[in-house]
Amino acid sequence: MIVSKTTQEQLLSALQSVAGVVERRHTLVVLSNVLLRKTGDTLELTASDLEIQVRTNAQVGGDEGTLATTVAARKLIDILRSLPAEQVVTLTAASGKLTLQAGKSRFTLLTLPADDFPLVQEAADFGPAFSVPQKTLRSLINQVHFAMAVHDIRYYLNGILFVAEGRTLTLVATDGHRLALAQATLDVEMPRQEVILPRKTVLELLRLLKEDKAEGRDSPKPARAAEGAEPPAAEGADAAAGVPQIEMRFAGNQAKFRFNGLEFVTKLVEGKFPDYNRVIPKNHKNGLVLGRAPLLSSLQRAAILTSDKFKGVRVNLEAGLLRIAANNAEQEEAREELEVDYAGDDIEIGFNVTYLIDALANTDVEMVKLELQDSHSSALLTVPERPGFKYVVMPMRI
Repeated sequence: MIVSKTTQEQLLSALQSVAGVVERRHTLVVLSNVLLRKTGDTLELTASDLEIQVRTNAQVGGDEGTLATTVAARKLIDILRSLPAEQVVTLTAASGKLTLQAGKSRFTLLTLPADDFPLVQEAADFGPAFSVPQKTLRSLINQVHFAMAVHDIRYYLNGILFVAEGRTLTLVATDGHRLALAQATLDVEMPRQEVILPRKTVLELLRLLKEDKAEGRDSPKPARAAEGAEPPAAEGADAAAGVPQIEMRFAGNQAKFRFNGLEFVTKLVEGKFPDYNRVIPKNHKNGLVLGRAPLLSSLQRAAILTSDKFKGVRVNLEAGLLRIAANNAEQEEAREELEVDYAGDDIEIGFNVTYLIDALANTDVEMVKLELQDSHSSALLTVPERPGFKYVVMPMRI
C-alpha cells in the first residue's frame, strides 16, 4: 500500500513536529518509532515517551484505505533530511517493512506493529479550555525557563508552575537560588488551576512554539484534529484577528495543548510548588534603572575571569556608579564600571554571574530595574515596560 506520496518538505515538517519527544534509546524499542495511521489521504503521526504524547495530521496522498504501523523516527527523519526539499517522496508499506523512494534513491526500513505502540491514556477530568496567543506563551516561557532546576531531588522544582486564575496566567520557575515569574492577561475568567509542567515538556513546547512562524515566515498548514478531538478554542480579539493561538486544558495529572494542528498531552510533576509570593521581596529601599544591554555586556566580560566552579562576581553600588569585579585562582581579575542614576546606600554584594546573565539574556527590553535592600538580602530584577515579570536572585559570599 502506498502510505504517502508528497514532497520531502511536507513529510519532514510533519515528522519533525512530533519527533522531538522520541528518545534515541528506550527500554521499549517501539517508543523509538513514530506511529503512522493512514485514513484516506490523511496520515496521522504520533510520537510518545510515555510521559508526553504529540500528534498531528498531514494530507499526503497515496492509496485510499486504512493502515497502521510504526517505523524508526530518527532514521526516517535523517533520510528525509538528506533529500532535496522539492523531491517527491513515496512511502510504501508491505510485509512488515516501509519502503521510501525518492528519484533514484530507495530505502527499506523495518516496521513494528501499531498495536505494540503504548498510547497515553488521556485524563477524564480536564478543566475548562482557555487560549493565549502563541507568541505570548513563548515569551512567558522564555522569561522563566532558565530558572528551572535540573535533576533536583526536590522533583517539583524540575519544571515550571502554571497558574491560571481569574484573568491572569502566571508562570514561575525556581531552582532554590533564584526565581523567575512572568504573567499575561487572559481573555476569559478562569477558576484557579495550578499545574507543574516537567522540564522536558517545557523545552519541547518552547521548541515547537519557536517553529511557529507567525512573524515573517509561513505557519504550517493547519492539520485536522485527531478523531474525536474538540475543535481548538478561539477566544478574544487576537483569535478573531487570526493571531495564532494555543489552547490549554489542565487536569489533575495531565495538561493538554493544541496549536498549529498539533495535539500535545503531557503528564505533570506531582508535588507542592513553593509559595513564590513569599520569596519575592517587597519595599526594597535601594533601586536603580539602567540599560539591559550595557549591564549584560559588562557581566559577560567579567564572567570570563571567573572560575568554572566559582562563578561569583562582586557588585558595588555607590552614588552614580555601579562596579562589577571578578577574579579567579590564578590571581587574574576583571573590573567593569557603569555610570548609573543612583543615590541610595553604598552596597557591596556578591552574585552568581550566570544567574544575572541568564535573566538579562532571555529578554529583549531596553531598560531593567534592580532593587536591593542590603548586602545580605536577595535582589529583585524587574522590567519597567513589563510589569508582569519579576526575577529574584539570592546573594552569594565572595
